[in-house]
Amino acid sequence: MTEDVDQNYARAYGGSAGFGKRPALLLVDFVQAYFDPACELYAAVDDVLASALRVRAAAREAGIPIILTNVVYHPSAIDGGRFFEKASPLHNFLRGNPMGAWPKGLEPCDDELVISKQYPSAFFGTSLASTLTSMGVDNVILTGLTTSGCVRASCIDSMSHGFITTVVREACGDRHVGPHEANLFDMQAKYADVVSEGAIVAHFASLKSS
Repeated sequence: MTEDVDQNYARAYGGSAGFGKRPALLLVDFVQAYFDPACELYAAVDDVLASALRVRAAAREAGIPIILTNVVYHPSAIDGGRFFEKASPLHNFLRGNPMGAWPKGLEPCDDELVISKQYPSAFFGTSLASTLTSMGVDNVILTGLTTSGCVRASCIDSMSHGFITTVVREACGDRHVGPHEANLFDMQAKYADVVSEGAIVAHFASLKSS
C-alpha cells in the first residue's frame, strides 16, 4: 500500500464534533512530577503548562467552569490496583509526596473543583461525569499530561459518557513527540476534535460575548 496515513484515515474518518453550548475546562494531572528533572516522570512540558494557563485564564474570563485532576494514592498504595503494579513511577503520587503537588503557577482557585483519581481516566471511579451532567455541561475541553496516558483515557471516557470532547493541542504534552503526535492523531480521528490554543480561546471569547 503506497498511500500515507493521512490518506488512509481520510477514507474512513474525518468528521468534526464541533463545539457545544456549555463547555467545561479540564486540566488533567498538571503536577510537579512532570516538571522536576530529578523525577523519572519528567517530561519537559513547561510550554504545555504555559498554554494551559492561558486557556484557563480565557475560561475564567468567560465564566466557564474549571476542573483540575491529580493522582493521589493511600500511603499503602492499596487503592492503586493493577495500574500501580504496572507503572512503577506512580509511587510519586503516594499521598504527601511532593511530586504530586501543583507546579508553580497552577494553584487551584477556590471556585475550581479538584478531583483526585487513582486510574488514568478522570472519569473512572470519580464523580466527574455526574458533576458535569448536573452542571448542564455538554462539551469537555481537555488539556493535560500526558497525551498518551491520562489525556487519552479521559478523552475516550468523555466521549463515551456523551460529552462533545475537544482536545487543545498546545495544552497537552508527553515525554516524547512520537506518542504525543500519534495519540493526538488517533483522538482527532475517532473521539474528539483536536484544536489549537488560539481556536479555543476565540471560542471562549465568543461565548462570553453571546
